[in-house]
Formats: sequence, structure tokens, C-alpha cells
Amino acid sequence: MSRRALVQGLGAGTLLTALGATCVLADDDATRRARAQKRSDGQPRVPPGQYLIQYMRPMGGREGDPSPGHFKLRVHGEVASPYELDFAALLALPQVDQLCDVHCVTKWTLLDAHFRGVRVADLIARAAPNPAARHVIFEAAYGYTSNVSLADATKPNVLVAHQVQHRPLPIAHGAPVRALVPDLYFWKSAKWLTGIRLSTRDEPGYWERRGYHNHADPWKEERNG
Repeated sequence: MSRRALVQGLGAGTLLTALGATCVLADDDATRRARAQKRSDGQPRVPPGQYLIQYMRPMGGREGDPSPGHFKLRVHGEVASPYELDFAALLALPQVDQLCDVHCVTKWTLLDAHFRGVRVADLIARAAPNPAARHVIFEAAYGYTSNVSLADATKPNVLVAHQVQHRPLPIAHGAPVRALVPDLYFWKSAKWLTGIRLSTRDEPGYWERRGYHNHADPWKEERNG
């Protein structure tokens, strides 16, 4: 079953059947407590149409090279000082540990996922973005891309992450590094990341070109374009 088919109107019970037994629902008490909570911005903690699971699901994709020794990250495009980092150089930068909630377009939400990585805002600042830059394109293995606004990309909770749940990212979650954009549906958080490219114009990515919403705000249920 394609991800697009899952997005188009399937309920949680059907999703569990379609995605398999590894999608373990959170218990009813945890779900009720989470639905009663608010974020600091006043939004409900659990976006509309989402159900809670206990473990982050790998959502497929063509796997990139998981070897830290082969990793290179380019920060380029509309910047004055493009550069490239290997994995050791990434780890040498100031690191951020954060708990955040993850919201998948296929309607699951995971609360309090722990990630460790480097703020995208810091990586972009080092490259000295041109004043005309307005968009960020996350580039990943085999030409996969996801697009976000520069404003969304430079929020303090947006990372280039190399750990999840206190362990190195597994291959299925994008090893050795992935983007993490927790305030948007999780397809924007490109796995097997290879580049951060700044652009003056928006460039819809892999899923956006296939009918997904260009912005992907979970609280507005921006699933389809």
C-alpha cells in the first residue's frame, strides 16, 4: 500500500492493519492525558486526526549510505560561504539534546522522542546566507528532497540529528544523520541527509510533487495539496 493511499482517509484501525503489528498504540490513559495538554503556543499537543504510538515507525524510503566514515554534508546554494562537513566535524560542533513530539502524515504521533544533533540555524549562519534566500531544500540520498521555508528551518528545535532515543540513528531512520523538523509533518524531516541548500525560490520536494501539501502543518491537517 502506498503512503499516499494511507493518507487519503484511512482511519487509525485500518492504518494499524496496513502498516503491521510493529505500530503499537499508546494506552488510553496516556492518550487522554496528551489530548488534554497544550503546547507553549496554545495548540493542542496532539494535532487533529492523529493517534499515539509508543515507538517511532520507520516509514521506508530508499536507504542511503549509513557509514559515518563516508558521510558528507554540504551547506550551499544562496550563501556567501558554502562548506562541507564530515561526521567528525559535525560532532565537534555544539550539540543539542531535545525532547520533541513527532507527527507523521499517516496519522501517528510519538510523544517525547529524544534527539541529539546540531541546530540547522547554526549550520546556516556559518554559511552566511544571502539576503535574498527564503527557502531551504533538504537534500538526501538518491535525489530525495524536502522543502521548508527559511523561517521554519531556522527554528531552534530544527536539527541535523544523529541520535534518537540516546542511540545512533538506525539505518531505517536515516543513519548516519537526518533532518528533524518537528513542527511539520515528518516527511519534511529528510532521512539520509546529504545537503542543506538555500534558495531564493521554493522548490517542491519529492512528496510535494506527488500531491502532498507544500507546507505540512499538522495542526491545520495540511496533508494533501
